[in-house]
Order: sequence, then structure tokens, then C-alpha cells
Amino acid sequence: MLGFLNVFKPCGPTSTQVGARIRRIYSRNYGAKLPVGHLGTLDPMASGVLPIALGKATRLIPLLEDRRKSYAFTLELGRSTTTGDALGETLRETPVPKDAEALLREIVPRFCGQLEQIPPMYSALHHEGKRLYDLARQGVTVERAPRKITIYGLSLLGFENDTARFSCACSEGTYIRTLCEDLGAAIGCAAHMGALLRDASGPFVLYESLTIEEIAAAPADAIIPPERIIALPTIVLDGRSAADFCAGRLVPLPQGAIAKHVFVRDSARVLVGVGEAVGALLAPRKVFV
Repeated sequence: MLGFLNVFKPCGPTSTQVGARIRRIYSRNYGAKLPVGHLGTLDPMASGVLPIALGKATRLIPLLEDRRKSYAFTLELGRSTTTGDALGETLRETPVPKDAEALLREIVPRFCGQLEQIPPMYSALHHEGKRLYDLARQGVTVERAPRKITIYGLSLLGFENDTARFSCACSEGTYIRTLCEDLGAAIGCAAHMGALLRDASGPFVLYESLTIEEIAAAPADAIIPPERIIALPTIVLDGRSAADFCAGRLVPLPQGAIAKHVFVRDSARVLVGVGEAVGALLAPRKVFV
């Protein structure tokens, strides 16, 4: 079994905990402990789209080209926290400018395009073999190198009671809590991230996501075929060629196949791997059977 799931993660559980629940659902229904892997960690307090690769689809994750994310979030002005979100302890408090909304609208264009962002200590990045958030919980702060990110679009949707509502489309690796702190600093005000909803992650979108309960009720129906997620054409090999391909041998490239990489299915239409065109031959690159 292999494919992808578009899971709606609620506030509360970690991404790892959601993955563990998904593993139990499919292991219980199919009698095997399947590997699962999520495509981008979502904070425990955040909700929204959490794409998961199921079974041997975990080997397809590097082929997923569209890694853009889209979020809706709130910016809380007047208080900064140790974690950059509402769960942290207060670091400092500042008055909120009376013209905060106008100031935010003025600076939004500065935060679009390619930027450098320093990852927060409360993140899943590693430093000398340890997660940054584990170090942060021990009171340890380490230097973090700035990372290049891209903000494709940032819109102020509304402002009320020192809370601004934003939508943001950004590259993989963007930290919204850091963006919130930087937006506050740009108008001279302490700030932290309030609510966070991921409404898209690459080709996975919110309105198509399923809750864990919905997946548990119909696990087979929840699986998304890899061809719907990864933009590769599909070719079908006959019995002998499919057997050779699955054994790791080069096979003749079917006529009409012009893409560099392709999904390969056998004559029964079972997905057996990913092949790479090498001249007039097809080389196995990932074999699933």
C-alpha cells in the first residue's frame, strides 16, 4: 500500500502524534505496520493541512516539487513571549500605537519577496544532534544562521482590539511566529503569533482535508494516488518488462514516453515504481514491490 493523505490536524496534538494515530488506523485495518511521514511539521497549537505519506510513498517525498505553504494567522500586538506564540511566558509588554493598523498596512510590502529569517529557538531544527526546542526548554539559547525564505503574498485582512488578521503564502521553511515578531518590531511594538491555520501545503488544500475520525471511518477512500500529487506521467509495462523492472534491470522505454522520470505500473495497473529515461531504456529508480 502506498499513497498520500490530506489530514486536518486539530489544535493540540503534535504532528508526530497525528502520524502515530494514522499508523495505528492503517495497521489495524491492513494488518501491517506501515511507515508514515508528514510533509512539514505543524505546531501543536496550530490547525489545518498536514500532508502524510503512507507506506512506500514516503520514498516519493523528495519528488514533491511544490513545497509552498499558505496560512491564515493572527498577530497579537503589545506582548512578546518566550516561544513567539500565545503559549509562551511574557518577555515584555509595550503600548500599541494608536495608528497600528495604518502602520501595518504601510510595512506589509517590505515583507514580500525574498527575505532572510532567523529560525526561532522553539523549532524542530537540529543543533549538534539536539532539537532546538529541547535546548530552549532547558533555558539554552544558541546562535542560529539566517535562512533565505520567500513571502509570495501577505495581506492584512482586518484589525480589531490590537489583533491583526493576516493571510500569507510563503516558501517551505518560513516561521510564521518569527514573521509576527518581525512585523511587530517594524512598527515598534512587542508582538507574538496568536491563532495559526495552514490552509494549503503544496497541492494539499484545506477544503479537501479529512479529520482523523473521517479517515478512520473509511481508510481506503482517504488514500490519494501518487499521480494526483506528483506531476509525473505514468507508463504501463507488460508482464516481462514489468518483472525485469521490478528486479532492477533496464527495460526498453515504451514508445511515446518523453519525460525524464515516470511512474511505472504493471499490466494489472499496480504502481510498481519510478523510472528514469536513459536513452532508449528505462532505468528503475524506485521500486515498490
